[in-house]
Amino acid sequence: MLRKMLEKDKKRLKRKVHIRKRISGTAERPRMTVFRSNRSLSVQIIDDVRGHTLVSASTLEKELRAIKPTVAGGGQLGEVIGKRLLEKNIKSVIFDRNGYLYHGVVKAIADGTRKAGIQF
Repeated sequence: MLRKMLEKDKKRLKRKVHIRKRISGTAERPRMTVFRSNRSLSVQIIDDVRGHTLVSASTLEKELRAIKPTVAGGGQLGEVIGKRLLEKNIKSVIFDRNGYLYHGVVKAIADGTRKAGIQF
């Protein structure tokens, strides 16, 4: 069982590296990266030129603990990160799925962010 999980992680990390060769965030259009686990979801908006995280949201935060790592929860987290981006006057981002397949929770986060008015 552990060996199978290690293989899955290796494959995801390989996809991640392949994607990151082509994607880079700037101050005008930062990179939005998603992390998901069985217990939590996390989204960061990163300016790769300076190496700074501009905005983040996670289900580990006290006010967002009620959000579960499901498709519905992903949509809610996407809307939260979208509102935080608009407060920082960021209207466009580059979406980095971080090696995950673009379906389920990852797609729900992207759709929730688009619903809040962010373009990518």
